[in-house]
Amino acid sequence: MPWLYLVLAIATETIGTTALKASDGFSRLWPSLLTVAAYALSFWFLAIVLKTIPVGIAYAIWSGLGIVLIAAIGWVAFGQRLDAPALIGMALIVAGIVVMQLFSNTTGH
Repeated sequence: MPWLYLVLAIATETIGTTALKASDGFSRLWPSLLTVAAYALSFWFLAIVLKTIPVGIAYAIWSGLGIVLIAAIGWVAFGQRLDAPALIGMALIVAGIVVMQLFSNTTGH
């Protein structure tokens, strides 16, 4: 169950960050409210996760996948482009998460 909560924490953080971009510096009401609500949910889900998954592992997965998802959303929704070094760096982040999941005894899988 903690892994489901981690997925929910990542999803709500991604929604919050996307809404933050759409809020235009908190100058638009509804995206601003969505930002605050989504981040609050994300931290709540993450707090539940930290009861069972080590903080370093949970945070690495939460932030790493959040980076990759936000970059993809930025490309699709906002037309932001990434160069080759950025894509390589994000591939390394994903590779690191995969290595932790497959080979680390601290992930609790």
